[in-house]
Amino acid sequence: MTGVLRAALLMLTVMAAGCVGATVESTAPLDQSPSGTWTTRAPMPTARQEVAVAAVGNEILVVGGFGPSAEAVATVEAYDVLADRWEARAPYPVPVHHAAAAVVANRLFVVGGYTGGRVGWTRLASVYEYDTARNVWVPRAPLPTPRGALGLTAVGDRLHAVGGDADGVTGAHEIYDPRTDRWTSLATMPTARDHLAAVTVGGRVWAVGGRASFFGTQYANVEIYDPATDSWRVGTPLPAGRGGLAAAAIGDRVYVFGGEAPLRIFNANEMYEAAGNRWIAKVPMPTPRHGIGVAVVGGLIYIPGGATSPGFARTDVHEVFSP
Repeated sequence: MTGVLRAALLMLTVMAAGCVGATVESTAPLDQSPSGTWTTRAPMPTARQEVAVAAVGNEILVVGGFGPSAEAVATVEAYDVLADRWEARAPYPVPVHHAAAAVVANRLFVVGGYTGGRVGWTRLASVYEYDTARNVWVPRAPLPTPRGALGLTAVGDRLHAVGGDADGVTGAHEIYDPRTDRWTSLATMPTARDHLAAVTVGGRVWAVGGRASFFGTQYANVEIYDPATDSWRVGTPLPAGRGGLAAAAIGDRVYVFGGEAPLRIFNANEMYEAAGNRWIAKVPMPTPRHGIGVAVVGGLIYIPGGATSPGFARTDVHEVFSP
């Protein structure tokens, strides 16, 4: 899909989202144990969606996203978990949206994404590391396959970049070694898709949800990569397919939040129950959202920003889930 066509579809969706956007409840069975609680924390200073989110220590960084006119922004804001306070940080080197972030050994990396806004998006190969001590962004080896709306997660001391949009959906799977500043290609993800979530569980990569295009197939697929065998297997699918969702892992529990599909917005909060090999519903998100990222600090799951309707509907909402 060209940047111009993508932008046109986005604008059509923006207009539709102003009056349509049914909230979709989870169809998974309700968890019979305590289903968790939500609290509201200090809102982001800048309302944004399609952000990259990651935590270093007790600080959560939110990078880039869409600005007020659906343009890419370079805004970076950091949230202090202990003080419940936000601060501006050094802007990202390029305005960006639909990037991905992850942390290896307390080193935060932001990978890929798009730059550009209404009139066209350009896929990025850029990779930057945030130097917390100097508050600067340091360029690293570029992503071999430029792409946006990808999944990114750390397994041990390496980053795994999966899927995304690289002139069409891709199953590309590339890993980055911070010690050598090098990328390597591994087994391709079976289902090419973008707007997916990636999370690490038990040393394996889970690629969750995603879509072929906004109006195309919405995937419920869960595919699991084992680094020991460089191979993928099929996991238990989500109760409903969607893109723009986020995922977090605490121990062997996987949580999936939000997402969108054409004219639908999800408030789903679902947990994978290993004992029953099934997804179960936890207490729904107070604010349905897509275009989100999550960060886990101290056993709590933080979800800042995102969009409250399909398409463009940025928000500064910041909610925290306690499992």
